[in-house]
Amino acid sequence: MRQTRYQRIADELRGRIASGELKAGTLLPSEAELSTEFGASRVTVRRALEVLRDEGLVDSRQGLGWFAAANPVLQSLGRLGTIESQLAAEGIDSERRILDFRFVTAPDRVKRLLDGDGDTVLRVRRLNLADGQPFALVTVWCPERFGADLSRADVTRSPFYELISAELGGATQTIGAAAVTAHDAELLGIPPGSPVLRCERVTRSTAGEVVLVSEHVFPSHLTEFVVDIQHVEASIAPSGLRLVD
Repeated sequence: MRQTRYQRIADELRGRIASGELKAGTLLPSEAELSTEFGASRVTVRRALEVLRDEGLVDSRQGLGWFAAANPVLQSLGRLGTIESQLAAEGIDSERRILDFRFVTAPDRVKRLLDGDGDTVLRVRRLNLADGQPFALVTVWCPERFGADLSRADVTRSPFYELISAELGGATQTIGAAAVTAHDAELLGIPPGSPVLRCERVTRSTAGEVVLVSEHVFPSHLTEFVVDIQHVEASIAPSGLRLVD
């Protein structure tokens, strides 16, 4: 039986996914771009994509578009871990690319969190990759007294948690939804304005001093955060939620 146009488009995209040309989590060209490529209407293209979605091969998110379906990486909030350890637990190869390494005057927000621990901080900005694909954009601010002896090679090779001379006691992590900036979108390979998860982590030593402040930006379709609740008290809202201005 002769195939319809939308079936032929679905077959072509199915083949690209099967061959690895479109890896899990990778954004597909927009509907408009696919329409031009295949010389078909957007209605026809959308029907082909819906067929693939029914097969579990693609998915879509408002503001993001269509992407090759992927199981999001589950990151536990119950322990103090690194992106690399979370990816390794999922059997995913990780890589870090250092985008910027320099000592700077601490931004006001970071300075407040450091509670007067010097105006100068080591700022490291990096891109974390998962199986070769952008997974997270991370900025770390480290007080000068903990980062003075670190080099670019050090932070390329190892996580800060393995490098700083302080015994780690724990961290406070705040997670919120945001729209990605144009600059960050280019680095993460997603459209400007796409939904992202923004995580701010403040890490303290066992003595209670802040040793690291970090910001993590994750494309929303690539990861989810999980917390195990051991004891549930009577409440109208999940534990840990708070209102923000």
